[in-house]
Amino acid sequence: MRTSRIGIALIKSYESLRLEAYRCPTGVWTIGYGHTAGVRRGDVIDEQRAEYLLTEDLKKFEEVVNRECPHVNQNQFDALVSFTFNCGSGNLLKSTLLKCVKANPLNTNIRGEFMKWNKSKGTVLAGLIRRRRAEADLYFS
Repeated sequence: MRTSRIGIALIKSYESLRLEAYRCPTGVWTIGYGHTAGVRRGDVIDEQRAEYLLTEDLKKFEEVVNRECPHVNQNQFDALVSFTFNCGSGNLLKSTLLKCVKANPLNTNIRGEFMKWNKSKGTVLAGLIRRRRAEADLYFS
């Protein structure tokens, strides 16, 4: 399965397009739509490169979600890819969220599991609350 246009739109809406490298709230150099690999201070790209980087970045997260959650529907898949894009594959793999999805993809507790991931460096961020709510809403739509 691949991320749909709805899933990509969700990711883009929270990552925002930045054509010059910047430090994200966790202090990591970032560019484009949340791309971090090899980014350094002063890097500049265009929108076409940002789209390419997003497409390439999504592949590794799609692979993890496809492997771990082969029986989810498109909206569930998109929500889980967005979560994994933001939180990382390692965090998905060790999460109770994943355990709940694997046990029963329709378990309503999954909404609460998304919502637990609302902190950066121990601080609750309003943007993460909004993103997790949007991901959970997409998951259950």
